[in-house]
Parts: sequence; C-alpha cells; structure tokens
Amino acid sequence: MKILVIQQKRIGDVLTSTILCNNLKQYYPDATIDYMCYPNCLDVVLENPNIDNIIVLSNDVRKSYPKFFQFILKMRANKYDAVIDAYCKLETNLITSFSGAKYKISYDKGYSNLFYNHTVKRFENGTKSELGLAIDNRLLLLKPLITEKITNFRPKVFLTKTEIKEAQDLLSKFQIKLSEKPIIMFGILGSEWYKTYPLEKMAKIIDFAATKLNAAILFNYIPSQVEDAQKLYDFCDKKTQNNIHFNLYAKGLRPFLGLLSQCDMLIGNEGGAVNMAKALSIPTFSLFSPSVDKETWQIFENDKENVSIHLKDLKPEIYQEFDEKYIKEHTFKYFDEYPLELILEKLEAYFKALGYLKN
Repeated sequence: MKILVIQQKRIGDVLTSTILCNNLKQYYPDATIDYMCYPNCLDVVLENPNIDNIIVLSNDVRKSYPKFFQFILKMRANKYDAVIDAYCKLETNLITSFSGAKYKISYDKGYSNLFYNHTVKRFENGTKSELGLAIDNRLLLLKPLITEKITNFRPKVFLTKTEIKEAQDLLSKFQIKLSEKPIIMFGILGSEWYKTYPLEKMAKIIDFAATKLNAAILFNYIPSQVEDAQKLYDFCDKKTQNNIHFNLYAKGLRPFLGLLSQCDMLIGNEGGAVNMAKALSIPTFSLFSPSVDKETWQIFENDKENVSIHLKDLKPEIYQEFDEKYIKEHTFKYFDEYPLELILEKLEAYFKALGYLKN
C-alpha cells in the first residue's frame, strides 16, 4: 500500500500533520508513507521513522504551469492507493484529483467533492477540546482508513544523537552547563508582524524571568532579524543582559531544534517555535496574537507544562463587538489590552508549577 500525505505552508502546520503519518505507519506497518511539503518546512519532518519519502514541492515548480503539470504526472506515476490532503488548496486539489488513488481524502469545503471522494467536516471554532482543533481536525482525515480509536495524537520531532551532541557542545562553548541553572529559549519574534508581542513589553517579561530564576536566556532569531533582536536586548535591564547569551543562536532549523531540545522551557510568541517545543516535550508559555484563532492552536494546554494567554480569555467582549479582520488591523492596540501584571502573575504561577519556585 502506498499513501501520500500533503501539508504545505507553515512549519506548525507541517509538523502537526505528521501525526497522520505516525498513525498510518502504526496501523499499516508495511505501507509506504510519503509526505509532501514546502522546502522551508522540510527540517521538521526529517528523521521521522514513519515517513518513507519526503516530497518537496518547490516554489520553482509551483510558479511554472509546465513544471507543475509535469509534477502532477510524476505524482500520478507513483500509483498511490490513498492521498490525504490536509492543505486543501487549488494546487493540492489538482495533485490529489489526478493522482489516481482509490482514496482521495480532504476537508469538506463545498466544492471539494469535485476533487475528493472522501471529505470530512471540520469541527467548528468554539468546540471544546483538550487536544486543540488543529489536532482534532487532522485526526478526522484518518477516518476513511482507520476505524479504531486513535490515541497517538502528539506530533514529534526526531533528532539524531549527533544533532543533540552538537547542541550540547554549543552550549558548553558559551559556558552554559546543563542542570546548573534553567535555560530558557525566548521566541522573541512571530512569523508575521501581527504575531509579534511588542518588544518593549517582551523585555519586561524577560526581565521578570531573569530575576525570578536567574536563568540562562537564549533568543530565537535568525541573522536577518538581528536588528529587532538587538532592540529587544537594549530594552532589557542591564542586569538581565548579563543573563542573555545574545550571540548564541542556531544558524539553521535543525540546529535550532537541537538547541531547543536542551532548554528547560520556551517562552514567547505563539507560533512554529512553540509547536516545535511541544513536539520535543519542552514546556511552553506562549502569548497569542489577538487575531489568531486560539481554539485551533491552543494544543495540549494544561495548567503545568503548556500554558498560553489570549485576549479572548481576558476580554471576550471585544470579540463580540469586532471581527477578526478588524482586530488584526489594530493588533498593537489590542496587544495593549493584555495586562502585563496579569501575564507576569501567570508566569510566576507557571514557574511554581514546574517546580522552579516554592509556593
């Protein structure tokens, strides 16, 4: 049996959809499981033992009709028995439709029955779920192929021993000893402008963490973001700056995953880094952008390892008065509605729950 799973776009989405591969390999151990994603997301699925082949749909192919047509023919030549399309946009509609697979599975979007012979209705926003709708809705896509109850619902990042050793060596190079003091990775920048908590206020959170835990602090940024990282560093107290290892950062996604695996927690903007931390079983404390759907991405939330803050929890009346588009356009206005004192109070409770502070 040959199965293709498709999930394009962002790192968090691509990582989360690997739960489809994990379950398919569990229930069809002899099957060949292929996974299709964009090149920028490749690193989060590498080394996954439940994926036999990673198929990269490059921008070069996507932007050329002749090349994209050839790509579709190549996929058809693979003779898949089933295709699960978790992305469900025009390019993947066409790839799935022309695949020749017996099972063509995706979400019910009204028109999608033109391309798929098995469609499932997503759970609506507001549905209460301990897993989060991002997980629940993906598990629905397995129903045509797996009838048993599914319990394997956590995405996982798989690292090699070499990658872990390289991360440990990098920490050692900066005189950071594991277990000597907490190591906190700060997700200082969101993937989009509207997903980035104001730097001046993020500095206050970093100051608080440094004061409470005397932690070694790392910033998650790439060289092109060094200006913003420097601004944030400058906003922090001088004493806090002594705890920040500013020049310690990963120069690629796989090295970042290795570095993150050695941290005691990740604090910062909700997004791909938070999802990667959860997939590495690293505790997270995340701040949602006011316009981001919390029901979908508030995954594996509890009162200990994974905690988040969303304006909808603090001031739900705003969402009754304004729609998501308006709130997104006025992101920084609504970030101002987050009481910093409440965030710090919740963060202190989080540190206590993890055992770093006494009750």
